[in-house]
Amino acid sequence: MRVISIQSQVVHGHVGNSAALYPMLAAGVSVAPVPTTLLSNHPRYPTTRGRVLDADLVADLLRGVEERGLVDSSSVVLSGYLGSAANAEVVADFIERARSGNPALRYICDPVLGDDGKVFVASGIEETVATRLLASAHVITPNQFELQRLSGRATATEDDIRTACATLAERGPQVIVATGCTLSETGENELETVLWQAGNLTRIATPRLPIRPCGTGDLLAGLLAAHLALGKPVEDALRVAVAATLEAIELTWRSGEAELRLTPSEGGPSFAP
Repeated sequence: MRVISIQSQVVHGHVGNSAALYPMLAAGVSVAPVPTTLLSNHPRYPTTRGRVLDADLVADLLRGVEERGLVDSSSVVLSGYLGSAANAEVVADFIERARSGNPALRYICDPVLGDDGKVFVASGIEETVATRLLASAHVITPNQFELQRLSGRATATEDDIRTACATLAERGPQVIVATGCTLSETGENELETVLWQAGNLTRIATPRLPIRPCGTGDLLAGLLAAHLALGKPVEDALRVAVAATLEAIELTWRSGEAELRLTPSEGGPSFAP
């Protein structure tokens, strides 16, 4: 049971693989973490050091993953923040090779394009996500803004979400998890995670807490990947991931800290299955 996780990495804080790696390991899967960036921290801080990794380096690391036989021994490959258009193309090439070499490998694409009505990634990434990565994906985990952007459909109501997901499914992914949703039917002081599968919607409501720490989407996608690798059905894996992510957010809120609290020594969730 192994997950190949292709995402950003930071020195301080918990986003990308720095949010997902420990929880995935604690859930009981092996992880091959491949960085697309190496940064001092996420960009909500006044300064950020480090850089997006060169595409040649990311490609070389992924070739090493293949040479060590990790594609054949993995159950799931997950991609998140890619950093540059060139990295997006390199990752798309890898995913296509990996799926061809191991047809049983499931690919989860976390689009990581933007939020709050704004795209925050480099030019060219969105095009590669929309044209290549979606076509390879079994599962995608967009937030509400990304779902609207990728589908070209409204996402304000349950019917809107159903239509937007069906539109995306025509381009490849057969399971869509829309995160951080506020629909016209959503309860006051709640957020929803919406699962679309074979035309059916499952809505999971959680309390809306008065904090928005970075990395919660990365944490949820990582936990979903881990529990799918462990063999859980999609809905079961998602419910476990949502519950653990909520626990981490609640503990962060109670601590008064800005960064997600992830480890048991900090009073955080255990992430054990």
